[in-house]
Amino acid sequence: MPFTPRSLEFLFENRILNNRDWFLEHKSEYQQVVVAPMAELVEALEPTLHAIDPHLLCDPRVGKSISRIYRDVRFSRDKSLYRDTAWCVFMRDKKLYNGLPGYFFEISPAGFRYGCGYYTTSNESLEAIRTLILRGERSAKEALRCFEKQDVFSLEGDCYKRSRHPDQPEALRAWLDRKNICLIHNEGDLSLLFSEELAHRVSCDFEKIAPIYRFLMNAEAFK
Repeated sequence: MPFTPRSLEFLFENRILNNRDWFLEHKSEYQQVVVAPMAELVEALEPTLHAIDPHLLCDPRVGKSISRIYRDVRFSRDKSLYRDTAWCVFMRDKKLYNGLPGYFFEISPAGFRYGCGYYTTSNESLEAIRTLILRGERSAKEALRCFEKQDVFSLEGDCYKRSRHPDQPEALRAWLDRKNICLIHNEGDLSLLFSEELAHRVSCDFEKIAPIYRFLMNAEAFK
């Protein structure tokens, strides 16, 4: 089943109420309007993702590829019990690899977005990415060409206030001066979220940036 307006309404209502008893009373609705369509999306995306990288985990369970709704408030000033977002993440096994890039899809009351990159890019990964770009390594060139040809994803992540490579072309500095690297598509058309076409669109868009994912993985191997 696809997501519905109630999927987003539930996330908003649950976060605002912030009441454990209410959530437990409505947990079956959460499973139906949030978890079930997210699990179907994970399963629908699996063939595309495994064609890109057979080691990406695509497990349609909460706590695996699908996020938990409970927030970890141990070290947060915000003691709200629940998130108003839900997402699925596709990465290699964290027990075997650490800090790798991956793909993601996320919904919230504000809409939805999806993309590829790092949650947090380590300094070692950034240095490897910069080195391969400056050397003109083949996968780096393919990634840069791929990014320039597409118009779906934006390159996001904080940049250094002062360029570390002021002599390089602007297109390269957009990558070289990043503190974190992630390609994100923010979608404003909610009708797509509520349609049967969602998985196909996301799959096609994930394929478009596969050369960028492979370049980031090459950087991980290089470091």
